Amino acid sequence: MFFGRQRPVEWIVAFLGNPGPKYENTRHNAGFMAGAAAQERFGVKMDRLRHRALTARCEIAGQGVLLMEPQTYMNLSGEAVGEAARFYKVPSEHVIVVSDEMALTPGSLRIRKSGSAGGHNGLKSIIAHLGTDQFPRIRLGIGEPEHEPVDWVLGKFTGSDAEAIADACKRAAAAIECYISEGPDRAMTKYNRKA
Repeated sequence: MFFGRQRPVEWIVAFLGNPGPKYENTRHNAGFMAGAAAQERFGVKMDRLRHRALTARCEIAGQGVLLMEPQTYMNLSGEAVGEAARFYKVPSEHVIVVSDEMALTPGSLRIRKSGSAGGHNGLKSIIAHLGTDQFPRIRLGIGEPEHEPVDWVLGKFTGSDAEAIADACKRAAAAIECYISEGPDRAMTKYNRKA
């Protein structure tokens, strides 16, 4: 699926998280975990630093796609996503954002064509930098906090939750492919699932 330079970027898929080993496999990095599953599915590696993000290009259903993991930290994700969207002239409805969601149980997946930030600082930043909330998002359930939300999102998945999120990440990668190749309605019907 790798195509090098020949195909223009028509879609951006942004996986949200915090860079660095300290944050690896934490609940807030569910987006990055889905990014790892997407790299495996599409046979690429996000290892090129562009637009303040680790990026890779691939082809899905004959369309050029930029996969990106912003390296700006979660709260400034919009700086990277907005820069890439402007550079490639990708409309907001072709910017798919993959992030964590406390309101969903671990392993749940929710796809939406648009919507509010729902208190998520990464999404707030992207809305600010794109100038609209009209972009698709795939939310991965991490569960309601059992204690202070900040400590919860920066904690690691354990036990059955770890298994559930690993499965959800694979489904998220498949949902990305479905969204681009078959459209949002088909992707929502097929992949919106509560754990």
